[in-house]
Amino acid sequence: MTQKKQTALVVCPGRGVYNASELGYFARHHDDKADLLKAFDEQRRSAGQVPIGELDSAERFSMSKFTRGDNASGLIYACSYGDFLSIDRDAFEIVAVTGNSMGWYTTLACGGALTAEDGFRTVNTMGTIMQEQMIGGQLIYPIVDANWQENPSVKKKIRTLVDETPDLYVSILLGGMIVLAGTKEALATADNALEPVQNRFPMRLANHAAFHSPLLQPNSDSGRAALPASMFDQPDTPLIDGRGHVWSPGACDLNALWDYTFGAQVVETYDFTRAVQTGLKEFAPDCVIVLGPGNTLGGATAQSILFQNWMGMTTKADFSAKQSSAPYLLAMGHEEQRSLVTNT
Repeated sequence: MTQKKQTALVVCPGRGVYNASELGYFARHHDDKADLLKAFDEQRRSAGQVPIGELDSAERFSMSKFTRGDNASGLIYACSYGDFLSIDRDAFEIVAVTGNSMGWYTTLACGGALTAEDGFRTVNTMGTIMQEQMIGGQLIYPIVDANWQENPSVKKKIRTLVDETPDLYVSILLGGMIVLAGTKEALATADNALEPVQNRFPMRLANHAAFHSPLLQPNSDSGRAALPASMFDQPDTPLIDGRGHVWSPGACDLNALWDYTFGAQVVETYDFTRAVQTGLKEFAPDCVIVLGPGNTLGGATAQSILFQNWMGMTTKADFSAKQSSAPYLLAMGHEEQRSLVTNT
């Protein structure tokens, strides 16, 4: 008797997930995808950029080199898209795809709105534009306690800070974290106003511009000029964007999809929390699969699930208990969970 497939919401990570421990990720997990890497690296070489294969096979990790937008974006996309292709389709039916920030471009490719090569062209072009223009920056700050319960007073303080500080914006709503974007001066104000916690926060994000804020309008304009709407096609899987809007197969206005991708997606707040919660409510998946590399998006995804009180889970302890007995969130950057997702 054929085993019933599990339905899955797939989540694509953004920047910041390829770190020292991920060095060699593509080579370790995707040595069967040489043709895919070759196609990506042909684009890199034609643009005078270091090939993805060369970055991934470097002897050591360099923060200054690997976190640059023109390197990190393409490298992460290649690993994430490779992971998407590695999901065992005999065991899982993918009912929707979403992502965080840069992960929206990967979402477009995983969902069939862009080809693999055009998805890479998109992410590499936008990463390069960001690096060349490097407008402002981002910092991240937690809004939950140790048991992943929201702290309303912290959220209120951040909202007030944003309202009262020129050129400071809410960039990403990321589960139990808020990412702020702003000018150098605005971020300095935020640094001074936010109480240090966990000996880590507020944390500046290296080589990140003020994405998902009005400051990035020049990036939006450059992206529109470089990447035409003709690249887009009807997706074959529902896509959930950074507003929680669902783009359904066969019913997409492709010009509107292009306009969102290089317009609102660049200059307005990206609500990753809502995107995940929309996936849960609209598609009721049996599980959530977070693509690699890394596992840093796992926490934010889990927190987004908890905020929805999904399956009766409301605390970190609830989530940990569920993961121990019957994992609901499967992160492909986590080796044990990866083995539950792939057929290799």
